[in-house]
Amino acid sequence: MKLSCNNFTFQNTYQENQILSNDFYITSILPHAGIIIKICRAYTDSQEDFEDFYQEACLQIWKSRDAFQNKSKWSTWIYRITLNVCLTLAKRNAKKEYSLEKTPNLSEDNKAFQNEDLNLLYDAIKKLSEVDRAIILLHLEENPYKEIAAIIGTSANNIAVRINRIKKQLKIILDGKIN
Repeated sequence: MKLSCNNFTFQNTYQENQILSNDFYITSILPHAGIIIKICRAYTDSQEDFEDFYQEACLQIWKSRDAFQNKSKWSTWIYRITLNVCLTLAKRNAKKEYSLEKTPNLSEDNKAFQNEDLNLLYDAIKKLSEVDRAIILLHLEENPYKEIAAIIGTSANNIAVRINRIKKQLKIILDGKIN
């Protein structure tokens, strides 16, 4: 990176750029890693895909950091970027070679979480539509309806109704009534 100011030029070395990147990761991404992990986990079927999605989300957050305008919370910004990355990569992966019979079971292949109940919940969440997945993940992060509505682009009342419907749908899935 090269910065110029009047007659002075400052050239960052590769090592200095690494330090700046590491500082950004530690101060601006790592405190919100839970959000990124949950979203990436909900859109992936394997540990390898999970790691790729997570890395791409972090990279896109870093690349777009200068575009953040403080019109929302930083965590909301991270959520939006991560969700967009996951949706884009999931669509790209779906176009490649996924057949319904060969899709691996997340709870068998993903080592991001070892808790069996959590694996079952994520398997159920993966059966929801993309928008419903986004809504329930935001709800699980304990975001207020108003903030979820702002991210999704609807009203807080609509979000409240959808969350109730999603909960009922997840209960049916988890009770084994839907395959």
